[in-house]
Parts: sequence; structure tokens; C-alpha cells
Amino acid sequence: MLNVPSQSFPAPCSQQRVAPSGQSGRNKVALKPGHSLMDWIRFSKSGKDLTGLRGRLIEVTQEELQKHNTREDCWTCIRGMVYNVTPYMDYHPGGEAELMKAAGIDGTELFDQVHRWVNYESMLKECLVGRMATKVPTANKAITPPTPPTGLAPPMSVAPPQDKDSRPRYDWFQTDVTVHLVLYAKRKIPSSGCTTVDLEAGVLRLEVLLGQMSYMIHLRLADEVEGTVAVHTAFSVGKIQISIRKQAKEKWTRLGQPLEFHNTFLRKKDRALYYRDCVLVSKTQVNHNTHVFRLQFPRGTVMHVPVGKHVYLKALIQDTEVVRPYTPVDQNLEAASLRSSQESDLYLMIKVYPDGVFTPHLNSLCIGDCISISGPEGTFSLRPLRDVTYLYLIAAGTGFTPMARLIQLALQDIDTIRKTKLLFLNRREEDILWRCELDELAANTDRFQVEYVVSDPCESWTGRTGRVDESMLKDFLNRPDGSKRYVCVCGPDAFTELTIGFLKQQGFSEEELHAFQG
Repeated sequence: MLNVPSQSFPAPCSQQRVAPSGQSGRNKVALKPGHSLMDWIRFSKSGKDLTGLRGRLIEVTQEELQKHNTREDCWTCIRGMVYNVTPYMDYHPGGEAELMKAAGIDGTELFDQVHRWVNYESMLKECLVGRMATKVPTANKAITPPTPPTGLAPPMSVAPPQDKDSRPRYDWFQTDVTVHLVLYAKRKIPSSGCTTVDLEAGVLRLEVLLGQMSYMIHLRLADEVEGTVAVHTAFSVGKIQISIRKQAKEKWTRLGQPLEFHNTFLRKKDRALYYRDCVLVSKTQVNHNTHVFRLQFPRGTVMHVPVGKHVYLKALIQDTEVVRPYTPVDQNLEAASLRSSQESDLYLMIKVYPDGVFTPHLNSLCIGDCISISGPEGTFSLRPLRDVTYLYLIAAGTGFTPMARLIQLALQDIDTIRKTKLLFLNRREEDILWRCELDELAANTDRFQVEYVVSDPCESWTGRTGRVDESMLKDFLNRPDGSKRYVCVCGPDAFTELTIGFLKQQGFSEEELHAFQG
């Protein structure tokens, strides 16, 4: 009998969904009626034989895989497992042509370029043919982290690296009642945070995002502790201290036992996602179809989501794991200055689509229900904003969500940005999110300006109308002499790609653009 492993998702060596420098990560095609994700879930659960093997699982040689490379007979390999994707062709949002690129070959690299957030194992479970009998070579090799030591020595044996080494390091100390882990990042830490701590059943998992890199501490602690943690960050010197209360007043001879990926410093995209179950504590209506969902982390979790990053929400819907990315906002546009470093809640502004798959499920949750949430993801960096004097934000619909915290950051933390301007496009006036707060902010500071555009105006609408075009952007993107500009764009894929194209036609370089892929 073939032993089919339970693989982790997302796997290492994969790309982020948010594309840097205006590059779009994926393209969608119009699907035939009756071929939505929910339709595929129903079809895959119908009991039909989707592999052609009558339920058998086989070992597939590379020669056998290569034979199945046509539209009518298409197999592909993802991370060592072979799937018959022929039945899925008409349901694939990226179209038949994209799937055919992986026909008869190892499609792992192609898949990872744009589909990190998709749980293919659950989606294609009924299409599983079997396992590759031999390893199929791929273009990208996964980074193998150093093997962790078998034990963790007392603090004095944690030797600091050489000065030229940019790797973070850590140390620890204790009192009779507390144990403290201190991490030295060796660089300044953004004020919006970069730390995620999970303490559960005596296991401590600490991940720190430093640019495109991820540093991790992963330990089974030496003795029993209380279930909460405190995080104190010295942003300017790059120091993070994690404090935990002991259950017993005893001296520890070591901090704990290293677990998988302990003390590793990897590219973030090579780090598998980690989920924790969060509790829905409130749901606040923003407009007729959008709510702010307030989610509370477990007792032992402290998570700081940096500005411009997103998280993944995961839920089991009709026996299929469905994953979607969402960008956190603060409770309101004034909340950033009031937020505590120990803030334990996450706020997500989400539009509910009645005919969607994920958002109706999310909207059906009752207060007290749980949903799984990943740590921060995404490639957005604050580094390009250091010398910017004019920040332009172009958003359509819920593409506003990453812009909300960017506005707060620009006004409160980056004095060099003289003006932040938001061009906010929606279908109708009632679709505009947080309009009163945006208007109040614009009225209270001359460093912020907002302009609304609607494509389906009512008779009383006096603002700009239409859809994004070159003329509209030219009017919006005025450039005072000596200024340095940066433009962020977020909205539906087609909107983002069109807008980026117009911006490039107006002379903006890749270094002056960032597209959040929605």
C-alpha cells in the first residue's frame, strides 16, 4: 500500500502573493458558468473517478509522467506527488494555458511562483494519482537549514558571531520567577513591528521579520511556565526581549530543547507558514457589505504585523481547506498612535461577497468562534520610503486596506513625507470605506489629501466620475520641483495591472512603484 504523507502547506521555496515593483503575480480568466471554486468543490466530492485509476494510488516514474502531457490527459507533479489535473482544467482561475505549462513535468516551481496561498493538497485531493517513484529535478533548490544541536547550553556558551556577521543572535537570563530571552537583530526595527511570538504547551516559537529575511527561535522550554508572554522592543537599537513567568521558583540550567528550524536565518519566502486559532470577538459594520472583524489571538501569542504585510485566513469549507489573504487595518485611522506594544487583537476589513466561497463562511461565524490565521507575509518594504517626499496611494474598493496603515505611518512616523495623497475609486458613493474618517483626517492636516472617484454615481454626486485612465492619473500625480515620489496601487487584478501600465507610460520606474496583488 502506498504511504501518502501529510505535507505541510505552504511549503518552503515559494513566492509571496504580493508582487514587488508593480509586477503582477498572476492572471485570471473568465470561467464558464458553473465553474466557480464552490462548483469545483461540489464536483470533486461527487464520487466520480477523477484520476482514471478507480481509487488506486500508484508510484509514477518520470517516463510515465511525461506521457500525460495533453489537454485530454494532463498529469503534473507538485512536491513529489502526482495529480491528474485534466478534470480541473475548466475550473482553474488562471486558465487552461497556465495549467498546460506544467503538463507531464514537475510543476512545483511554476506553482510556487504564484500560488503560495492555495492549499492544492485539499483542492486536488480527489485528483491524486500517487507519488513520484524517483525524484524529478526542479529549477530551484530548497535551502536546507542548519541541523539544530541536540541540546541548548547555558547562556554563557551562546557565543556572539563576528562583527561582520549580519545574523541576529540571542541570549537569555533569569530571575527566581521569570525567564527572559533577548534577541539582538543588529539593525533598526520598524516601529510597526516585526515580531511574532507563540507560546503553547511549553513550546516557544519566535519569528522576527528583518527585511526579506526571517529569524526563528523554536524551543521546548526547560520547565513549566505561565501561558502568557510579554514583548518589549527597543526599535532604534534592534533589541527584542521576551519575558515569561515561571510556574515554580527554581533556577534553570538551560533555556530549553531546540526544535525544528531553531536559530535559523532564512529568506522569508522559504519559511513555511504557521497558523494559530484566533477567536472572533466582534464584527463592526463599515458599509452595506463590508465589516471589520476583530480577532483575538491565543493567550500565548503576541503578533505585530508590519505595515504593508498581510495574513492568511484558513477555514475548512465543505471538507476542503480554503485559504485567503487579507491585510490588517487598525481599529480606526487614529488607533495607531494609541496601540499598545502588547495589543492582542487583529482587525480585518473584509467585503462579503454573497456568491463567494470564503467570505460568506467568515460572515456566518458567531462571536466566540475560531478561525486559523497565519503570521505576516508579503514583500512590501518601508525602505524605499526613507527619502520620499510625496507618497501617492491609488486604491479601488477593499484595495484601501493596505493604504489605511500606510497613511497612518506616513503622517505619524515619517517626517520627510511632505504630502500623502489617496485616490480612492469605487463603484458607488455608498461603497466608500471610512469616508468620514478620511475626510476628517484631510481637514485636520495639510499633509494628507483624498480624492474620491465613483463609476456609477447618483444624481447628487458632485465629485469625479469614471474609471482609472491616463488623464485621471496625470491630474492626480502632480510633481513639485525637487520632490521624490513613490506610488502604491491596490485593487482587483485588472485594475492594478492597468494602473501600473499607465504609471509606467508616465515615466515611473520600477523603483518608484509597488503593487499589492489583491
